[in-house]
Amino acid sequence: MAEFISSKQHKPNHQLPFERFASSIRYTDFDFFKKDNDWIMYISDINGQFNLWRYNSSLTYEGQCSPYPLTNFIDHSLRHFFSSPIDNSLIFFADHQGDENFQIYKIDDIFNSWYEPITSDPTIRHEWGSECFSHDGKYITYGSNRKNPSDMLIYIRNMNREKDFCITDNEGWYIPGYWSPNNKKLNCSQLITLTDYAIWILDVENRSMEKINLEYEQKSKFIVGPWSVNQNGFYLLSDLNREFMGLAFYNIDTSKLEWILTSPYDIELIDISLDGKLLLWTENVDGYSKLYKKDMVNQEIMEITPTIKKNNKSIPLNGVIEDLKLSTNGKRIGIMMDMPTSPTNIYLIDLEKNEEDNNCTRVTTSLYGNLSDDILVKPQLIRYKSFDELEVSAFLYVPNNTNFKKINEKDKVKYGAILSIHGGPTAQERPYYDYSGLYQYLSNNGLTVIAPNFRGSTGYGKSFEKKIYHDWGGNELKDLEYAIKWLMSQDWIDPKRIGLFGASYGGFAALSCITRLPQYGFRAAVDIVGPSNLVTFVNTVPEHWKSLTNELVGDPVKEEIFLRERSPITFVDNINPLTSLLVIQGANDPRVVKSESDQIVERIREKGMDVEYMIFEDEGHGFTKYNNQIKALKKSAEFLLEKISS
Repeated sequence: MAEFISSKQHKPNHQLPFERFASSIRYTDFDFFKKDNDWIMYISDINGQFNLWRYNSSLTYEGQCSPYPLTNFIDHSLRHFFSSPIDNSLIFFADHQGDENFQIYKIDDIFNSWYEPITSDPTIRHEWGSECFSHDGKYITYGSNRKNPSDMLIYIRNMNREKDFCITDNEGWYIPGYWSPNNKKLNCSQLITLTDYAIWILDVENRSMEKINLEYEQKSKFIVGPWSVNQNGFYLLSDLNREFMGLAFYNIDTSKLEWILTSPYDIELIDISLDGKLLLWTENVDGYSKLYKKDMVNQEIMEITPTIKKNNKSIPLNGVIEDLKLSTNGKRIGIMMDMPTSPTNIYLIDLEKNEEDNNCTRVTTSLYGNLSDDILVKPQLIRYKSFDELEVSAFLYVPNNTNFKKINEKDKVKYGAILSIHGGPTAQERPYYDYSGLYQYLSNNGLTVIAPNFRGSTGYGKSFEKKIYHDWGGNELKDLEYAIKWLMSQDWIDPKRIGLFGASYGGFAALSCITRLPQYGFRAAVDIVGPSNLVTFVNTVPEHWKSLTNELVGDPVKEEIFLRERSPITFVDNINPLTSLLVIQGANDPRVVKSESDQIVERIREKGMDVEYMIFEDEGHGFTKYNNQIKALKKSAEFLLEKISS
């Protein structure tokens, strides 16, 4: 058991500045260059903003690379890219200061030319799908709300003629999928509701669309995947008649869905070799990713454990695989993995090596704080019962990596605690190096962090996820209350030193806690881009989101009274005088507009309560610029530490 200071309030021996934990580089997207798999490209904020980089992996050694920038944006953020299968060109999507009206750009030759825009209307949003280029490089596909802000339709652009056309002539939100091997067809998913998707096959030559009619009673999700080599169908992920996402194959000849893989966990990412002989996928097991491969010839399935060499020891990697790519030559797997003790890095797995041979090479270095392994905290997975006996899982970060079950009264230690609430809300708290090392900084400074997956979180089945639909500020708030009760039931937690942190939905939940659960006397709360008024929030989301937001949150016209009863702004008078609040907002946020933060801050200031307000004029829903990210999260970290440790 770790050694503790014998005092009422635990104080760490070494207080490292937040910058040590936040000295990191963010990586958000990567892929093998289609024409030459030795070249890898990725999106990173190495120069302070998300730009596109290339490097030759055959000329690097572990942890080091010499990246070459392909863009040099300052106020634009590069979000996603696709390389051409036939030449050195690529397509990418970028937006301006977080406005999410993504424009499309092209680089003709990544070795000899610079980018130029294909679209340039800042009022129109363009979205990417699973693939962009057709296999012959003649076409690209993307979504756009050009015709109507309420619709996201699919367009096909002929790269030779530089003209495009809309191929989905129905209203709705369509997401491009994958091209058939002969480039004549494209599959796509349509979001009808949050739980009801449709599958379409688009005929590019005839400019027509055909809906795939599957017989099922329950609404289901369908995320289309790659086509088979013989073009008789395609793979897809679905929760059809199941709690979790499984992998299936839709056979065009029989018009039937054939299950390939079913699991008691969500299958999240898939990829398949060009010859169709090797299938890859990941599964979400209690937030951690498991990677598998299947030989489609002999049907053999094998788990792949990425293993690197460190200090002459073979170390298996355990974290969240955020992206999965198989090289076109079928020899290497690329993954982006985030871990509790390391921000996202890119790793290459050599399929010709065994795990014992250290099959994995890290090709990026994301953390630069010179932090020793014994400083970084690994979360413990706990479970507690909510008010209705529903089991809720949570990640618990305890200072000094101490097993909380071994802390007893003899230690005389009392930790302050932070309840961290994830966004979404249909998302999942996972073992990330999250918020630029915020959890690590707080733990290093003697605070415990509990981060629950309350009802409505993904990863625990669709029934669990649906529990928050049309119930924001309802039973999930009770789940958060029972997380607080769990903390207070621990002898090693000081019940008078508890704070809150949340972004997006998490910001809404933090505001809900201080306004509707004031009896717990929260010392501090941080709200980053969180809604405060559900009526105005639903009225101001992007137009193509509104039907889905009405389902998830409520109808602002028909249910105004209900939404006001669930809004933090309604209960400002209840805030405990002991509570200090920090609100952080991006001025260009298209999802949670700035007025959501303005109105709650104004009301609290009218009451003479303690509130600080940070506005970032060049950001949207989150932070694309490195310096803004550090300013916001450093302020959050030091604010929580000051208020809760005092």
